[in-house]
Amino acid sequence: MTKAPVVLTVDDEPSMRRMIRLELESQSFDVIEASDGRTALNMARRDKPDAIVLDVRMPDMSGLEVMRELRETSSVPIILLTGRDSDQQKVDGLQGGADDYLVKPFNPDELSARLRAVLRRYQPPERENQKPLIIEDVEIDLHRRLVKKAGRAVALTRTEWMLLQRLAQSPGKTILNGELLSQVWGSAFREELQYLRVWVSRLRGKLETDPANPTIVKTAPGVGYRLQAPASELDTL
Repeated sequence: MTKAPVVLTVDDEPSMRRMIRLELESQSFDVIEASDGRTALNMARRDKPDAIVLDVRMPDMSGLEVMRELRETSSVPIILLTGRDSDQQKVDGLQGGADDYLVKPFNPDELSARLRAVLRRYQPPERENQKPLIIEDVEIDLHRRLVKKAGRAVALTRTEWMLLQRLAQSPGKTILNGELLSQVWGSAFREELQYLRVWVSRLRGKLETDPANPTIVKTAPGVGYRLQAPASELDTL
């Protein structure tokens, strides 16, 4: 029997937690709850949920603060709940490590759908007998899910890994913006270019020697992005 995904929901409003619990349990998720940020951090470290639904506006410790602490040690998928439809708040959340967001009030069905989408995206494809890609001082091992820069392991969030994985499947080839968005975030996000810009910037910050002048993750303006082909392949072109 397949184990039900465990979701930690964090909100200081009991009615909101109850609504989320009823929806997610009806969709075969297991739900655990926290009413404040510090409790949520303790539960996340102890219970290791498969995903977290995290309210941004909470007293004492905001959802963004909770997420910042979590991201120091965990890549668990996080969906933020916000009461303000603010582009800047969305950007702050994505830059802080969120995988998705929902603006309150939201349709409960949409929450369960988005949870399934983020969990599904993070199931890596099986890859055997594939040599690591060597691009400048970066090594990308798709099979082992390992990235190194100058010989040192690079910690990537799950979304950063999914984006890099898609680019690394076709090094030297430009992947269209819409294709990246659909394959990494889901078809509902095909037009959300801001998502892509934020996460490419985060990825460059970890891989590039000079993120302002990238040489590994290249931009095709208005078209998409590509991962620079390894030197061994460039020599044969």
